[in-house]
Amino acid sequence: MALPLPIVTPDPDVYRLAPHRIRRCTFRRIIHVDAMSERVFDVECLYPERRVPVPLGNLDSATPICNACTAAHIFRPDED
Repeated sequence: MALPLPIVTPDPDVYRLAPHRIRRCTFRRIIHVDAMSERVFDVECLYPERRVPVPLGNLDSATPICNACTAAHIFRPDED
């Protein structure tokens, strides 16, 4: 008789999912920063000219700035 195998649910830390929820924007640039033990990203905003990026810092500091943006036409249609 075969015994059922235990079901192991993966821990989110295993996949290192970002706990952030930042709105998807067509003018934002997210840059991966090389870090040994964790995933670190810097965020830059290219609105309105797309020539000179405005540094917003890491995801922690950029999330409230991007989520408070009122330029409705720059966000992807599924985010409005």
